[in-house]
Amino acid sequence: MLSPFEWMIAKRYLWPGKGEAFIALVAGISVGVVMLSVAMLVIVMSVMNGFRHELFDKIVGLNGHAIVQAYGGRLDDWESVLADIQATPGVTSASPLIEQPLLTSFNGRVEAIFVRGNTPEDIATLSDKVLLGNLSDVRAGSGKVAIGSRLAQNIGARVGDTITIINPQGRTTPFGTSIRQVGYEVGAIFEVGIYDYDGKFVIMPISDAQTLLLMGDAVQMIEVKVENADRVGDILRPLETQLIGRAAIADWKAINSTLFEALQVERVAMFFALSFMVLVAAFNILSSLVMLVRAKTRDIAIMRTMGATRRSLLKIFVTTGTTVGAIGTLSGLALGFVVLYFRESIVSFIAFATGQQIWDPEVRFLSTLPSRTDPWEIAGIVMLAMVMSFLATLYPALKAANTDPVQVLRYE
Repeated sequence: MLSPFEWMIAKRYLWPGKGEAFIALVAGISVGVVMLSVAMLVIVMSVMNGFRHELFDKIVGLNGHAIVQAYGGRLDDWESVLADIQATPGVTSASPLIEQPLLTSFNGRVEAIFVRGNTPEDIATLSDKVLLGNLSDVRAGSGKVAIGSRLAQNIGARVGDTITIINPQGRTTPFGTSIRQVGYEVGAIFEVGIYDYDGKFVIMPISDAQTLLLMGDAVQMIEVKVENADRVGDILRPLETQLIGRAAIADWKAINSTLFEALQVERVAMFFALSFMVLVAAFNILSSLVMLVRAKTRDIAIMRTMGATRRSLLKIFVTTGTTVGAIGTLSGLALGFVVLYFRESIVSFIAFATGQQIWDPEVRFLSTLPSRTDPWEIAGIVMLAMVMSFLATLYPALKAANTDPVQVLRYE
């Protein structure tokens, strides 16, 4: 704890006098560098956390935590496999699924698509993603499908239009295999927020997909959701022996391993690189305090002769430097949160000012810039900034505490 005398001197040194404008400038630069370094760490880490979280939510929301996929792409006894999966401890839900790459055409435009056959319950989970139309119209036997928003833009289709889905593997006739072409009415247009999904997916009831693909009652795979996504491998491991020869299990980590590993590596690398900004800020605090000690050498000597102890001087200069770091840290947190709050407007302004699309959904997967702030990471950033600020004060504070008043005042 500081005594009233120590706190009075520390406050005096935090606001240098009129003749000490250069020291004030260096101290202001120190606060600014700490503020910018903390703000950059908060912004970058929050955006990268948001990117990972949004990708995970959207990918898992469509594909589940794991896929049990049949060898050869056809699972005839899927009801028994489904029962085994549902009986596995830790599994919260499981449902049959068909997903097949095909082609669609409308008004002469042809696009590669993924036809996705879902149960009515799975289709209903997209209700909050619908932009146009009514998802309840997409039911078995209705001849209606739901398509992604970017696919609708690419082929120029609207709700109520009839698109043609082309299945190259049609029926075999004496004259060869005939290509199967079936018309479906667009019942709804949805937007998941992932570019590839919104540009490729056509959702239909699973019975309609079976008819389109001539699969009878078979399905291609079963999607599984578990209690804890991070433990999906452990939860489903007992199933692997039961499914040998019939199907293989691929969890979300394996399916998207390249993407999420790259995100993790980038996240660690960015934190490490941006942490050097905090180190630079600490050096600024150190240099400002060294200049302050040199400028106040005579004052320090007078205080020593008046009874101030080395411990008091040490506390005064440590408090001064640490307060500079604390002010910069709090300002950086405020700046970081403000930037995150207005991030979409900032991205739009930069794109308008430069004429460049800096957030291209074709490259970034997501259509908007995400953000997710982790309180533990914020606490770590604050701790890093404060520890570095404190360490930067030790050398100048020790230098001030060890000032010999006799040597300083001898020639005064």
